[in-house]
Amino acid sequence: MGLISEILGGVFAAGPIVAMIGASILGVFIGALPGLNPVMAIALLLPLTYSMEPLVALGMVAGIYNGSMYGGAIPAILLRIPGTPAAIATTFDGYPMAQKGEAARALKIACWSSAIGGVASAIALMTIGPILARATLYFGPAEYFWIAMFGMASIGVMVGSDAVKGLMAAALGLLLGTVGLDQLSGVARFTFGEVWLLSGLDLIVILVGLYALPPVISLAEASDIKGLSASDLKLEAVKVPWSEVRGLVPTWLRSSLIGIGVGILPGAGGNIAAFLSYNAAKSASDQPESFGTGNPQGVAAAECGNNSDNAASMIPALTLGIPGNVIAALVLGALLIHGLQPGPQLFHQNPGLVGGFMVQMLLTSLLILAVGGAAATRIFAQVQRLPGVLLVPMILVLMAVGVYVINGRVIDLWVMFAAGAAGYILEKINVPLAPIVLGLILGPMAEQSVRRALLISRGDPTELFTRPLSAVIALATLGLVLWPILKGLKARRRPQAQ
Repeated sequence: MGLISEILGGVFAAGPIVAMIGASILGVFIGALPGLNPVMAIALLLPLTYSMEPLVALGMVAGIYNGSMYGGAIPAILLRIPGTPAAIATTFDGYPMAQKGEAARALKIACWSSAIGGVASAIALMTIGPILARATLYFGPAEYFWIAMFGMASIGVMVGSDAVKGLMAAALGLLLGTVGLDQLSGVARFTFGEVWLLSGLDLIVILVGLYALPPVISLAEASDIKGLSASDLKLEAVKVPWSEVRGLVPTWLRSSLIGIGVGILPGAGGNIAAFLSYNAAKSASDQPESFGTGNPQGVAAAECGNNSDNAASMIPALTLGIPGNVIAALVLGALLIHGLQPGPQLFHQNPGLVGGFMVQMLLTSLLILAVGGAAATRIFAQVQRLPGVLLVPMILVLMAVGVYVINGRVIDLWVMFAAGAAGYILEKINVPLAPIVLGLILGPMAEQSVRRALLISRGDPTELFTRPLSAVIALATLGLVLWPILKGLKARRRPQAQ
């Protein structure tokens, strides 16, 4: 009881409370602006934490992290521009809902789903964190290869009506993922003698261009000088009926488990969790064809999945000192700044601080309901009421600033515009963009993992199948591929039987 009192007393002090509330609002704002991201914000925040109390600094990190992950859904739903890379899957059904006049409903579902995913992730961090973290020690290159292939298998769900175009898009993403120095051999690939390409194409720059620019170009083409009226936007308070909420519960449970599982795997991330959750929801649905046309299940799956990765990514960071993603690495930096050594001893030497940070991750997830429901929907959604001729230059400036401050390079702006032009052309010829993103994210992970596995086994490919965990994940991947095929065959036989 003494430890619990110490944790709660530290978290509910004035400084940490103000830090969590202010950072959550700032996080929503950062997530809602295309080009800005939580990694950038937390990296800029770290030098300022030297003079802060540890729980104040960690409360700000938790607030920015959870707030921005929800904030990315706002432009994804209203403008089809993902505010963060993890919000890409939210655009699939969120924007169609907004086009049908259901923007407020989509935002409310996204808000609730984000909060539920964040709470589930924080509970996992507090309860089963050390156990799950030890399980990651058994993951080698072979397991990570199959994790990447499991994610790639979801391409089959995202290719749309034309499988050839979808597979071509995935191949393009895989090709883009090979640019830069090979991590194993150190050989430069597809750099054409350009030094700035040695580090590869920046994922955020590509995503901002690929997903944010095409809608802006379409907006400019429309030459809208009026904007939407308040009645057209329909952002008055909406009540989601209990029957619909009850129908979302299985999606929330499934997506939370997927996000937590992805979060404890170092190097994965919320974007992968969102794609896998969306794919699982579509595969489990009785009406998979409704996904992509404005199905609330798609919004719930994507937002719950990417937010349930948040605290889970801290599990290997706090218990083993192995960051699950870039933000977890920044949290480790914040701990080191205050003289704390991450790892198993952290729980024994500073249980009050670790427990306090876990509670802060839980509380900032709950704050999404207040900040997102009251502030974000009412303030940021009003952007849609601005005329398109004003929105275009405003969005372009925000995108340019956000992309430039990532690396401080003008060349990134040209890469963004090139990716945007390519995305616009591809959309015109009905080539889906999601497989490009999935190939770009998972391709390098799969390539490096399989090569490491073969190096360890001295070229023996059976190493990829004989390890117990890799065999289980391989079978799960096979099941993911076969499930829609079997489901389609069953649907064809049904009319014949009738």
